[in-house]
This record gives sequence, C-alpha cells and structure tokens, in this order.
Amino acid sequence: MTAQDLLWQVALDQHGLITLSDARGLGISEDAVMMLAQRGKLERAATAVYRFPRFPAGPNEPYMLAVLWTGEPRACLSHDTALAAYDVSDINPGRVHLTVPRGRRIRRSGGDLYTVHHEDLADDETGWWDEIPTVTLPTAIRQCIDSGVPTYLIRQALERAPEAGRLAAADAEALTARLDRRA
Repeated sequence: MTAQDLLWQVALDQHGLITLSDARGLGISEDAVMMLAQRGKLERAATAVYRFPRFPAGPNEPYMLAVLWTGEPRACLSHDTALAAYDVSDINPGRVHLTVPRGRRIRRSGGDLYTVHHEDLADDETGWWDEIPTVTLPTAIRQCIDSGVPTYLIRQALERAPEAGRLAAADAEALTARLDRRA
C-alpha cells in the first residue's frame, strides 16, 4: 500500500482528515505528507491537519477538525457544543467547545473559533458522536451547569433527554439537583 492509501484508510474514520501524528504512527514521514499536499492529493486544513479533497465534505467535518487541531489524542467535543450535538436543547453555541486534559496547553494558531477547556475526564465520561470524540450527555449537561449556560437551556435538556431515552432517570435527578444548587 502507498502512503496515500494508508492515510486514506485513517481519513475514512475522521471525516476525510488526517494529522501528521497519524502519518507518523503509520511510519509515513512529514516530507511524504508535504509531497502529497504539493501534488494536490491533500489540502492543509489547519496546523498539522490535512484533508483529502476527494472526500465529500459533511456538515460535521468542522467538529472533527476542531478535535484534531488540538493535537491531543484525548481531546473531545464538550460543553455547549456537545449539548448541541445531542440535540436535546435549543442551545446554539457560537464557538466549538473542546476539552483537553489538565496540563495540556494548546499553542497552535488557528483556534479562533474554539474554546478549549481543561479537565481530566474519566473513560466513562467520553464517547462518540458521529465518529467524533465527544463527552457523554450527562457530562455535557454537568459541564454546562458548571460553566453558567442559561438555566432554561439546561432544563430543556433535562426534560427532553429522558423522554428520548438518552439520559437515565438517576442521572437526570442528580443533574437537576446540581442545577438547583447552582441557582
């Protein structure tokens, strides 16, 4: 298999995107990635992130790009963005919210549309939404409570999520109590 073929296999699971870290993990040099970009096989999407132009762009590609932009393997969508992704509230965030582990500082350019939060998440607090690493719904609601998202939006999520079978009753009760303590 060629370098392009190997990278394509990774890109299929990442909305058409690959990182220089992905390439290194496959034993592909940065020079080989640059060569593919010069030939038009890849386009630079962000610092150390490239896109296959032949991969059809989807509406959620910007969210995958945001996660990959961090350069952190444990990065995930979180807070307002995760709540919007789960479609249980009328929240419409103006920025993409991401969580990376504490102690991880992002020093890359191009993050003007992102808000990076620092929190050490347990394995059971993260999952997947449209093949993109994302905090679980209970975690997203907790983060929104703690970050000051308007109460009415959180109450919407707490009402709609159990009805849709997306939030256990015990989690809904605990989060409702947390929201009440905030007020």
